[in-house]
Parts: sequence; structure tokens; C-alpha cells
Amino acid sequence: MKYLLMGLLCFYGAASAAASFTQESLQNFADGAELRFGVVSNTGANGHQVRMIIINQSQQGLPAGSSDWSIYFHSVRQVTAVAGDGMAIEHVQGDLHRAYPTEHFAGLKAGETLVVNYTPSAHIVSYSDFMPRAFVVVKGLEPEVFGNTDTEVFSDFVDPISRPEQQLRNANDKFAIATAESRYRANQARSQPNISSADALKRIIPTPVKVDYQRGDTQLDASWRIVYAGRLKGEAQYLSAQLADVAGLQLKTNPSQQLSSAETDTPVIVLAVGLPDERKLTLPEGAESYTLSIEKHRIVINGRDNAGAFYGVQSLLALLNPNAQAALTLPRVRIADAPRANWRGMHYDMGRNFHGLAVTLRLIEQMARYKLNKLHLHLTEDEGWRLEIPGLPELTDIGAKRCFDLAERDCLLTQLGTGSDADGSGNGFFTRADFVEILKFAAARHVQVIPEIDMPGHARAAITSMNARYANLMEQGKEVEARRYLLADSQDASKYLSIQNYTDNAVNVCLESTYTFVDKIMYELQQMYRDAGLKLSIFHMGGDEVGKGAWTESPVCDDLFAHQLGVSGPADLKPYFVRRVSQLASARGLSLEGWEDGLMYDATNTFNRSQLDNKQVIANAWDNIWEWGVADRAYRLANNDYQVVMSQATHLYFDHPYEAHPAERGYYWAARATDVAKVFGFMPDNLYANADFTRNGDPITDVEALVGRELPALEKPENILGMQGHVWSETIRTAEQLEPMIYPRVMAMAERAWHKASWEGRNADFSARDQAFADFSQTLVLKELPRMARANVGVHLPVPGAVVDGGQLRANVAWPGLAIEYKTSEDGSWTPYADGAKPSVGAGGIQLRSRAGDYTSRATAVSCPGC
Repeated sequence: MKYLLMGLLCFYGAASAAASFTQESLQNFADGAELRFGVVSNTGANGHQVRMIIINQSQQGLPAGSSDWSIYFHSVRQVTAVAGDGMAIEHVQGDLHRAYPTEHFAGLKAGETLVVNYTPSAHIVSYSDFMPRAFVVVKGLEPEVFGNTDTEVFSDFVDPISRPEQQLRNANDKFAIATAESRYRANQARSQPNISSADALKRIIPTPVKVDYQRGDTQLDASWRIVYAGRLKGEAQYLSAQLADVAGLQLKTNPSQQLSSAETDTPVIVLAVGLPDERKLTLPEGAESYTLSIEKHRIVINGRDNAGAFYGVQSLLALLNPNAQAALTLPRVRIADAPRANWRGMHYDMGRNFHGLAVTLRLIEQMARYKLNKLHLHLTEDEGWRLEIPGLPELTDIGAKRCFDLAERDCLLTQLGTGSDADGSGNGFFTRADFVEILKFAAARHVQVIPEIDMPGHARAAITSMNARYANLMEQGKEVEARRYLLADSQDASKYLSIQNYTDNAVNVCLESTYTFVDKIMYELQQMYRDAGLKLSIFHMGGDEVGKGAWTESPVCDDLFAHQLGVSGPADLKPYFVRRVSQLASARGLSLEGWEDGLMYDATNTFNRSQLDNKQVIANAWDNIWEWGVADRAYRLANNDYQVVMSQATHLYFDHPYEAHPAERGYYWAARATDVAKVFGFMPDNLYANADFTRNGDPITDVEALVGRELPALEKPENILGMQGHVWSETIRTAEQLEPMIYPRVMAMAERAWHKASWEGRNADFSARDQAFADFSQTLVLKELPRMARANVGVHLPVPGAVVDGGQLRANVAWPGLAIEYKTSEDGSWTPYADGAKPSVGAGGIQLRSRAGDYTSRATAVSCPGC
């Protein structure tokens, strides 16, 4: 498998260009022919079946027999078999596949259609399982992308997924596909808010520990001024800028050393740290805590530290009415607040698809708004390296862009729907200046940026870039320099396949140059933080999902086994790598972080913590597929003195669909769907209580019985640092696709990270949880969505539910306060739906969607065949 690229190069080098193709005729074929994909079935006797269809509406035919044209397409499921049709399909790398004619190919004339049936390695039930920008290649000519696939509109190249055998993952799939009727019934059963709209507008997300509303309101106007302790200059400037933006107020802002006696005739906002308790409002002891009091002419924000003062500012801003005409009115209130967890984070993968600087800054701004304090940047992946590193330009010249280059001297091999061109989707990187800007922007908002350089697996972009560097320098006769940062052993004959279908994505941990590379990256990262006026404190090494079989046939590793005490075989290599990286990080004063499986020998045994030098070694505990029996790793790691960040994929992976429906974007390997309510209901203090369903949809009533063994209790809760949300970007190619996957799930996660609800606990009160979510979602609609809209952030809304009763439409929606719209034809206009005037539904059916301001949901169809 790993020699396939070499074989393809030889093939194209030996073949002559087809006489029937010129660049013009190839372009004509790609523009005129339609390439489509369709799910045949996931439940039949033949297993999972998919088809590729070529509808040749061009003037260019394809010759019969074996020829030198090929179609390259992206498939997240590796193709395992092809059923006849004179076509063969081979896996290249990752999701890239090549379809080509065999000697039995009958040809394809203009006006004809070719159907190629194939078997993927697993089920395909969502449109986003298919990738755009397939292209046709002929030796000697530039590749041409099929015009109908050069889009982000799935219906342009994917046939409808509408029948049960297409929508279910297998014949025993228990998760029903969401329909208008099923949503309607579910929405009917939901709790309704028990607070008024006025009270919902006063609510702060995340919920403070103690809130005591007083009588009356406070009016802000231009006569108010801001006074602050000198150390809070940044926080005061932030408040001033936000009030100017949201309320149009330009307030005078001055430092003062007499904050406790700032009683003047001028209304004043006081920003302080550690003021004596006043008016029976006690400042909590913990870091990041604050108090906020709003009186008629005096607002006091008193933080335990600068971060606490900043979160007090955010609570003040959260009390502003999103209605511009009412924005200057604040409720009088006394708040004492402190976070539940010290680690309240968000993980963002731009390694697979790069989305740009602007969307990253917007993410940081929204994180700060909801009191999140850790941004975990997944900067590198198999599919891309996203940060400029001085002295190693190949990492971004090659590793940050994908195109069709089998030799990979100019770019990485195309993946994830990028297509053949370097200007395709997902390409790009942060310059050094961009990254310093991100660090400064985040620090001003009390967000710590944690860089992840994923190794030894998931490292194909780095490996390929350093291979190109090696080749370039060897051509210049600079062998010593060429080998300095080499990450692969050219003599390594190991055979493996990673979970993302790569055969060459594992850094060779036996090469000394690997550690020279790691140290170089750590050094350059430290310099960037220093230039931002900060200190890098955590280095995330990744460490997860190394392909089984890596390093087993490497001569360099064989030599290490022979000479390195304590490294006797392949099973010792991952802990050896982690130990070496730990030493490098410790020498630079850094804590080490990694994914849980990167710190474990197997499902139950952690690496010996005493062999790692760092004061802190932090594990992201993510793999909690309940029936797989590894969900207890979070507690095993904490009990063995690792610090743990709760990262459970079943509840905290925001790249999963919001509901079980083909039109919802995202992978669904951990949970069939993860909506906002599910995130809201996560209980980080009681991990096993979150076990709800197996992957197939069977209810879990006894997780120990499911696993078949005793699950360890958490013996050292002090080692649980907190929790974070995650978005992985395999199916997310644009910023416009990214943000609705994050928002508003991240607000629900922030609620749980900051606030421990009374309904949580060993005997959780799920009825109270559902009521709490109803109140939460009401505030989400009335206040938070308008705030998001003002920040130009994309948001996902729930799709409405509906039934037809006596020929009339009855509709509802999951979140109180969302509007519903309908239309009776594709080209019709959207009309507001109201309970009092139920529209009639004809035989042609009706479409519905929800709306909040300019946000709208995906549309759903309601039919009435007998009407």
C-alpha cells in the first residue's frame, strides 16, 4: 500500500497521452459531464453499497479498454470492492481514491451514462460523508475538476438519501431518522419555560453562583464614567469599547487609587481587585471569582484577580438588553460568582481544513463572552500544517496547501474535497505575525492559547514537508543539513493503516532528528509567545491514534532496540517517544499535554507517570464509546496522577450532527447526534451517569454490565481540571460551515463548565434538568442569538416539527421564542406561521423552517398525500 504513489508516478511516466484528449477537450468533458454519487443501501445482503455515476453530457467520449485517464475522488470511507463495469478503484492515501478503466471497459460515448457500484468500508448515511471536487487526470495535461462537483451544495453531486436502507447505518440501527412528525411529538413533550420573557432577558449565561435582584433599574448614559485600579487598564479599555459598540456610549475612563470611596455625584462604574466586602456582598475566595453590584448611581465590579474582574465585566455586558432601544437599562442586582472548573476550554481543528484568521478571532471573542479560558489550537494534521515556523519554510510552502502532486514536492496530496488546485478549499496557514496577533487578542480576553503539534501519528503534513526539504537539500549536496529535521526512515518497510486511511503518517520515533525537530518547534513557539508578551506554559504533543504496525520493520528502530536499555520492541516506542518529548518540554519549563491514548499502553494501563519529568502532564479524555470499555480512562489517568480535561466525544464533540438526518453535517462515530440539550445535560462530575445509548441506539441502564467488568471510581478528583468542547474539521471546509457547528453548543458547554446545577449529582433529577434547559433555551433565543448576530457569528437553529391535522398544519419548535415560517412551493415566499391561523396543506406538501432575526434553520418538508 505505501508504495502506491511510486507506482502511480511510474504509470504516468510510462504512458503516453491519449490522442483523443487535449486540454480543451478534457476541460469540455469535466465541465459537460456530470459526476454523481449515491447511496444504494447500508442494510442489504451485500452490505454497504454506493454508486458513482458519470452522465456524459459533453462532446468528448471516453475510449474503450485500458487507457491513461483516471478519475480521482475523495471518499472518507475506503473503497474495498468494485462490481464490474470495466472500472477499477484503488486507494491512494487518506480519502483520495483513483478510478480507472480496465481492459474490459466498454467506453463512454457522448450522451451515455456509466454506473460504477462499489463497496465502502463502512456505512454512508449523510450528505457530508461525500466530498466535493472530483477531478479527471490525463498524463501530460492539467487536471480538470468536474464542474458539478466544484461546489459546497451537496445536491449538485449527491443523489437524495431518502429511503430507510439509505438512511440507516445497518439493519439493526435503533436511531430513527428525524422527521417533521417526530420533531413535533418530541417538542410537545418538552418542558416549557417557567420564567417570563423579562426574567429571561435578565439571565446571565453561564449562570452565576449567587444572584440577588433588587427593585428598580439603572439607566446608563454619557454622564457615567469608568474608574479602575491601575492593573485593570486592559479590562477597563475592553469595557469602554464594548459599551461604545453595544450601547453607543463614550464614557470617560480613568485609573484611581481610591476605588472604595469613589462616591461622587457623577455615576461611576468601578473596576477593582480585592476591594473589602461591601454591602454584605462577599467576594468568593477562588481564582477568577468576582462580585458585581448595580445600584442607581454606582456599579462595582470587584475581582479576586484580573480574570475575575474581566468576568465581572462580561456579566455586566450580559445584562444589557439586546434591543438597541433598551440597551441602556440595567437591572439592579448583586452577584457573587466563581467558576466551577479552572479549565473551561474549546478545541479547534484547523489542521485538516484552514478557515482563516478572522473566524479564529471571532471564536476567541465569543469564548471570552461566555467565560471560557483555554483555546486548544490543533495546528497540525495529516492534511495540513497551519503555522509558519522560521527556518522551516517547507512546513507551510508544502504542508499548508493541498493539490494534485503525486511526488508531493510542491504540495500535499489533495484531501478532504480540496480538489486538484492549490487554491481549493481548506488551504492556508497562520503567519508568525498572525499567530502573535491571536496570542495578544486572546490574552486581552483572559484566554490561554494551547498549541498542539500532533505527533507521532497524524503527522503526514510534517513528514512530507521534511521529506521535500531533505530532497531539495540533497540536490544541493547538503546531506548533514538535509537530515537535520528528517522525520521518516526511507528504509522503513512497516505496513500499517491509520484510522484515517494513511499508510505513512507516523513520525519515526527512533530517529534522533525527530527530537531535533520537536525541540525546534518548541523553541519557535516560545519565541512567538515572548513576542506577544506572554509565556508558553503548555505544549500539546497530540500522541493519539498511531497506526498499528508502525515502526515494526524499521532498521533504525531495530538498532535502537539493540542499544537502548528499556526499549526492547515496538510496544516500548510510544512511551519512549512521550518520555523524550516530556524531557524536551520540561527542559523548557513546559507542562505536557496529550490525548488519552497517547499516554496509555492499552485500554487500562497508563504510562508510568513518574517517568515523565513535567510538573503537569495533562490528558484529554475523549474516547468514551461506552460499549468499547475505555470510557473509564479519564478516571484511570486521574487516579495515576495525570491531570485530566474532560473531552468526552459522546457529548463534547461539536463536529457531530445536531440530529439524525442526512442533511446534518458531521461525522457520527461517537454519537448519532449531539444537540444543544445533550451538551447542556453533560455531568462532568459523574462521568458514568452520562451513559445514555450505545452506538447502535440501545439504551444503557447499567454501564458496568455493558462493559462486563468493574469500573474504577474517581479517587483523586483534584486531578480533574475541567472540560472543553471540540470541533474537528474533516467535513468543515469553510468558515461559514464552521461556526454553526460550534454555536450555540459552545454556550451550553460553557454553562456546564462554569456552573454546577442543582439537578446534577449521583441521583440526577432529569425532570429538573429538562426544565432548566427550557429556561436556558428561552434566554438563548431572546438574548444570546441577537448578541451573536451583532458579532456576525453563524449559528445553527433547530428544525421545526410539524404534523397535518385535518388538512391543516400544526407546527412547533424546540426552543421557546423561535419563529416558524412556511411556504407552499419551491419558488414561493416564506410566510410567518401562527398557531391561531393554521395554513392548509395540499397534496404538494409544505416546507417549514425556524427563524431568529436573520438566522434561519434548515428547511423540512411536510407532506399530505391524501389531502
